[in-house]
Amino acid sequence: MKKVKRSKKQDERIVNDPFTKLPNELNVEILMKLPPRSIARLHFSSKHLSSIIFNKVFTELYMTRSSSQPRHLVSVFGGRDYVRMQRFHFISQEYPSPSTYRDKVSWKVDPYGLTLTYKFTTPVRGLICGRNGIKMMVGNPSTGQFKSLPRVRTTKKDILSGFGYDPVNDVYKVLCMTLVTKRSNISRGVKPCDAMSEEHQVINVGSKEKWRMVECSKYPHRHYSGYQVICNDGFMYYLASYKEKRSLMSFDLSSEVFNVIKLPEDEILQQFGKLVSHAGKITVATLDCTGPLDLWVLEDVNKEVWSKAVVVVPSPAERFGMSHGFEFRGILGTGEIIFAPSSPPNPFYFLCYNPKGGNFRKIEIDERVHETDTIQVFFDHVESYMVL
Repeated sequence: MKKVKRSKKQDERIVNDPFTKLPNELNVEILMKLPPRSIARLHFSSKHLSSIIFNKVFTELYMTRSSSQPRHLVSVFGGRDYVRMQRFHFISQEYPSPSTYRDKVSWKVDPYGLTLTYKFTTPVRGLICGRNGIKMMVGNPSTGQFKSLPRVRTTKKDILSGFGYDPVNDVYKVLCMTLVTKRSNISRGVKPCDAMSEEHQVINVGSKEKWRMVECSKYPHRHYSGYQVICNDGFMYYLASYKEKRSLMSFDLSSEVFNVIKLPEDEILQQFGKLVSHAGKITVATLDCTGPLDLWVLEDVNKEVWSKAVVVVPSPAERFGMSHGFEFRGILGTGEIIFAPSSPPNPFYFLCYNPKGGNFRKIEIDERVHETDTIQVFFDHVESYMVL
């Protein structure tokens, strides 16, 4: 049998590894104090630390620490002429002193940012997923690493994509649905708006993975393109039309089975409901132009039990003396309500409203943006060192 020679670099990586001489407890303590990018680099330089870094116990320990220090993640794609880049800003969600409205912004731009013309989904455990047509990409903004996925197997343009984590099998997954209106249906009088979501495809994030079709014939529904998909406790949730009524769809990331959850009988919710996460629970929020913010919280998924909370929010425009309008963007884990200007100001900022204290915080991005730039704001982002 032919012997396989070890490379000299591999031998040096083991022999000259100073971390082998330190107790594991001290190595763990060192790693816990490092930023994600540094940990990702140490994986390649120290075999001993690599065994700790990819240990599931340490992964959960680091994720728990990061979850206690959530951040705002702001994605800015733009620039001028042919120099267009994707940039990510990380902003601490720590409270300022009660006497001030504005946070001191700390941000960083990935100096090796790629030209990614992708629209990203809500981050899940530190990772994000972006789509441009049938092109898909998964990335870790904290380390600056991005990985292309196989193209979605479809010729349709109306696509809804979701990104989630399956805790049972410890794997990240991407779900894509397309809207198909067959000519035979049109000839029978089926309108394009009555078309149903078809071609439900799933792919695991990993090496040599391929898209595979999943069955959804039990609950034929029409997804809403451009709407948000939220991952919560191993399930994806998104709003859709089922039996001609707005409903909440769920997708079990472990069993890969779809289900439908009935929404409360509320006229405003049926027309303007926005899916958000509130206090760790799936919530549908509605904000009338002149009324309060209604929060419909899903208390029990199996029994379809909903509760309603009403929050009176002062007009951000009147409070700050601004002429432009604001849009509701979501709710932080702390309960603060997020509003962003309808058209991106320069510099870009958004507002956090605390219902308990009745105070606004203005959070500004220390970067000049162009009116054609694409800006996405995500909340409660958890930093991760995961290597793709």
